[in-house]
Amino acid sequence: MIFGGRSGEHDVSLMSARFILDILKDTRHKIVPIGISREGSWYSGRGVLKAFQSGEFSKLDQAAMLPDPARRGIWKISAEQISLLSGLDVAFPVLHGTYGEDGSLQGLFEMAEIAYVGAGVLGSAAAMDKALFFDVMRANGIPVVDTILISRSDLQDNIEAQISEVEKIGDYPLFVKPANLGSSVGISKVQNRSDLLEGLMEAAEYDRRMIVQQGLDVREIEVSLLGNEHPEASVCGEIIPGEEFYSYEAKYHDDKSFSTIPAEISAALSTEIREIAIKAYRALDLAGMARVDFFIEKETEKIYLNEINTIPGFTQISMYPMLWEGSGVSNTDLIERLISLAMERFNDKTATKRDFQRVNS
Repeated sequence: MIFGGRSGEHDVSLMSARFILDILKDTRHKIVPIGISREGSWYSGRGVLKAFQSGEFSKLDQAAMLPDPARRGIWKISAEQISLLSGLDVAFPVLHGTYGEDGSLQGLFEMAEIAYVGAGVLGSAAAMDKALFFDVMRANGIPVVDTILISRSDLQDNIEAQISEVEKIGDYPLFVKPANLGSSVGISKVQNRSDLLEGLMEAAEYDRRMIVQQGLDVREIEVSLLGNEHPEASVCGEIIPGEEFYSYEAKYHDDKSFSTIPAEISAALSTEIREIAIKAYRALDLAGMARVDFFIEKETEKIYLNEINTIPGFTQISMYPMLWEGSGVSNTDLIERLISLAMERFNDKTATKRDFQRVNS
């Protein structure tokens, strides 16, 4: 299990790792936890999760994974040599955000020919970049909120022109978000031009690409998916944020927000949301797991798909496992199914021919 990472969601990853390790400790699996520091160094060893929580790595071993199928496993790095620390059957990435959820790590797994939990390179990258994600959704006839893309360089070149362009999207309030982060990191709800400037500058600290969306009066509905070619959808759940929107603080640090599982919506609306979630999952060629987040406009009950998280939060208060518990799937069974799905996907890939020889007639 690989956790931590260079993302702004590093701390959330530690919470997810603790939760999953507690579930796995009484199973038949041998777990090798690997932590990636904020600087990108890999570590393993006794008490690695506690070491990451304290920030003291001196007693840990430096570790690495090589992009070589002949050297599949986790390797220990010392000053003199590299030695095999552990063999490896399945990698379980619990890195949220950039360098973990965006296809980067999945590319390493593919090079090393290692089975891994979750979506592949393409699906991970497309789901992670919100601007690209919305383009794919529109191409598949899936409704999304009006959005405009801005780059960090655009802001640096002419910030006034960018603000004027953004304001064409609609009336305030607007939402400003980094294009490639989750867990509500760097997201701002802005009420005027001054707020917009501040929100854009904050989002630009976390990503070189930002999106701005029209603010709507909505309910926030989420559904969890599980599967490869034939995904299943959980019951729908509703987030009742304790703040103006479901911010990072509201998700992880206060007790004002709460969820309702199942969501108090009509059966027809629930069915439509779950069908759209599965359609979006297939459109991105996702695998293993995902949490799909929706908006329902309060006045019209119009559905908008907001985002898909391919490595969703996995804590005791995270919606992904809570929605499956609400659907009758225990946390232990959920983890076991994710591991089985990783092996299923890996075996399917290994059936693909990798060489071509022309047969002369």
